[in-house]
Amino acid sequence: MSAKHKQEQNILWHTLDIDKIKEQLETDPAKGLTKAEASERLQKYGANELPSKAKKSVWIKFFKHFHDVLIYILLVAAVVTALMGHYIDTAVIFAVAFINACIGFFQENKAEQALEGIKKMLSLHANVLRDGERIEIDSQDVVPGDIVFLRAGNKIPADIRLIKADKLKIEESALTGESTSVEKQTNVVDEDAVIGDRSNMAFSGTSIASGTGQGIVIATGRDTELGKISKSMAEVEQLQTPLLRQITQFGKQVAMTILVIAALMYGFGYLVRDYGPVELMLYVIGLAVAAIPEGLPAIVSIILAIGVQNMANRKAIVRNLPSVETLGAVTVICSDKTGTLTKNEMTVTSVITVEQHYEVTGTGYAPEGKITMDNKEVSMGEEPDLNELLRIVKTCNDASLRKDEDGHWKINGEPTEGCLITLAEKADKEIERFESISKIPFDSEHKYMAVLVENDGQKYIYVKGAPDRLFSMAESGNSGDSKFDRNQWEQHVKELAEHGLRVIGAGYKKVSSDVEEIHHEDIETGVEMVGLAGIIDPPREEAISAIRECKGAGITVKMITGDHKDTAVAIGKMMGIGDGELALEGKDINNMTDEELEHVVEKYDVFARTSPEHKLRLVKALQKLGHVCAMTGDGVNDAPALKRADIGVAMGIKGTEVSKDAAEMVLVDDNFETIVNAVEEGRRVYNNLKKTILFILPTNGAQAFLIMASILFGLAMPITPVQILWVNMVIAITLSLALAFERLEDCAMELPPRPMKTPLLSGYYIFRIIFVSILIGGGTLAFSMELINRGYDQAVVQTITLHTIVILQLFHLFNCRSEHSFAFNKRFFSNKAAFIVSGILLVLQAGILYLPFMNTLFGTTPLGWEYWLIPMVLGAAVFTIIEVEKWITRIIIKSRNKDEVIC
Repeated sequence: MSAKHKQEQNILWHTLDIDKIKEQLETDPAKGLTKAEASERLQKYGANELPSKAKKSVWIKFFKHFHDVLIYILLVAAVVTALMGHYIDTAVIFAVAFINACIGFFQENKAEQALEGIKKMLSLHANVLRDGERIEIDSQDVVPGDIVFLRAGNKIPADIRLIKADKLKIEESALTGESTSVEKQTNVVDEDAVIGDRSNMAFSGTSIASGTGQGIVIATGRDTELGKISKSMAEVEQLQTPLLRQITQFGKQVAMTILVIAALMYGFGYLVRDYGPVELMLYVIGLAVAAIPEGLPAIVSIILAIGVQNMANRKAIVRNLPSVETLGAVTVICSDKTGTLTKNEMTVTSVITVEQHYEVTGTGYAPEGKITMDNKEVSMGEEPDLNELLRIVKTCNDASLRKDEDGHWKINGEPTEGCLITLAEKADKEIERFESISKIPFDSEHKYMAVLVENDGQKYIYVKGAPDRLFSMAESGNSGDSKFDRNQWEQHVKELAEHGLRVIGAGYKKVSSDVEEIHHEDIETGVEMVGLAGIIDPPREEAISAIRECKGAGITVKMITGDHKDTAVAIGKMMGIGDGELALEGKDINNMTDEELEHVVEKYDVFARTSPEHKLRLVKALQKLGHVCAMTGDGVNDAPALKRADIGVAMGIKGTEVSKDAAEMVLVDDNFETIVNAVEEGRRVYNNLKKTILFILPTNGAQAFLIMASILFGLAMPITPVQILWVNMVIAITLSLALAFERLEDCAMELPPRPMKTPLLSGYYIFRIIFVSILIGGGTLAFSMELINRGYDQAVVQTITLHTIVILQLFHLFNCRSEHSFAFNKRFFSNKAAFIVSGILLVLQAGILYLPFMNTLFGTTPLGWEYWLIPMVLGAAVFTIIEVEKWITRIIIKSRNKDEVIC
């Protein structure tokens, strides 16, 4: 990159006048660039396109699922058994590792498409001036200095400094979050203006709503605002979810523990018990295989996949499995306003005429609702001023209303004009729309629109626009109309604005019957003020309820929007976000260091006039303070923050492809309330994962206890490595799955989010795992030693040991369905899966005991019926002891804190 190119990147183009820009970019608006200059600049700046990111191969994606320290130990064990000639053990161990990798690969293989989604937003063609001629070129050939022509319907091909703007309005909501199209002009703008306030700029990827314009290209490709977002997304570090961080840490701790214990046991067995090296190695391999919860990665993936399916049934599509659980840990939801908390459909909610104040029900563009006064629907026949106002706003209007194939009401035209059409349709009778004889279109200089119409032989000029402009018209030479009180009308405007409403005024002027054409000077005086309409992008009613539920669950909701401060504060107050007064603006964030932002980010819940960089900084600041952060949004401007957040949540209906591809979760119905459902599901998944670990680890602990005891006491190996793998996998694919279907405890949404540093295994969980491991392992060891003392063959003893551990775990499953409460409660029969998988387990156990090929593969022998009965009795005893332990634990917890909620 040349020094000049770097210098140009730092220029604040919106602060420069047009002559300086022409000089800086060496271009002439009358002739444009020459073909030679354009070619040279194309070489210098590169094509006007965004860089693509190299994709990982399928094989790399597959083999990364072997990248787990526990799997490494398992693979080493497989290699050692192969070298020792135990090929069946080797094959089974490799098969287990391969199955785990396949589950992870097929469940989590989601390609990153965010950058591709951004590319689709770019314009395909551009009209430029080259060698004094207007020509159409591919947008990728546009270069800085090009003179570009703009008209309604175009997508902006690059970042442009406007030099001409004729009634030019640009739809920028996807980039800035601004809910209405932005009116453009050519004058310089203040240096500290955020993107949404740079009214002399047109940005790549946005679209022209109306009017025409002309401008000088000041940035292309990666240097545009859209390109900066793309670059920001590529550079954003995508954080591991809390669950993955915990499981990774847990895996390392288990691995280190296994290696230390295995080394100590090998040394003890070799030096003290005089085992042979080969025999002892088999013991140690058995110990490692016993202690490794190799079924855990698979069962975690399966539980998360079930959570994904449940989410889909509740209108939330999750693109990444661990993200299901992450919402359960969220402490802050940073939400975009437009289209997320609000409908992104302008709505008239209040109407004020000379005599009356009316309320309007219904939201959005659907003509469903009523115009009321004192909670009663008004009759147009009894309200002549209201009737006149509706005729004015419907006639002095270029928009139209239609219903699409899906039954949704849409507008053609400006959102502000569209909502006025909807207002007229809510009247209790048909409102006339007069034919326009002559029209003065809306423009930024005059801030109003006017039409000449005829009604019963009398001609009128209907006018609507900015209230202050109409007030001046009504106040100046108002035909002796003494009823007009500007102070009173301005007070009405203030009242509406304080509620976050955008205000439109309406009035008319009678003219003689010979008038056929109107001009601005025709309505500078003599206009009679009829009324005001208060317009807002209304909050979603269900979102208000959802925010209330989030607060009950200890989750803070913060609103981050590109809208103006007053609007943001008013909407926030309506939704229960913030105190209705405090809000931090983008320009304030610009003046803060990251450290300063961290000090204030928790104080404010409403952030206004923000840019993509601000959203990203806010998310980072919250994460730095230890928050688990969710970010919702629907625009391109939300994409970097969506990607950086612990979980990004995009809107499915109105969201851009960029936001959907950057997010981990997409709300199918654009309903903020769905996030609350997702939080519930996330908490359910996490609770069930913990229950699964609480259930499955005693299996490993019991088997490891058996082998260590055998080495310590000099006994024969009570269970072989391949039999250990059978126990681990058969429990993982049957009993462990039952816990994935457990319902959320009734009190779970009354608890605050778990702290980010909460370990996967609490002190109580570690105690329970050790306690149950000793209980199951000790009981099984005592039973096995009794059989050995009676002279049973080793193969029979090993088979009975395998069978006993499995049956004891079957009983333990019902202990784990609730963490502290009594197993036989009102929800005992609520999880049918627990009983189904129990039956499947018994069938599989029958198979390994009585099918000849299974006997050969796993070294088992058939058993008599009494060896089913004895493990059942032992299982019932273990179940009872654990229930007594849970009862004692409940008493201890309550004695420490009587107000603590116990689920």
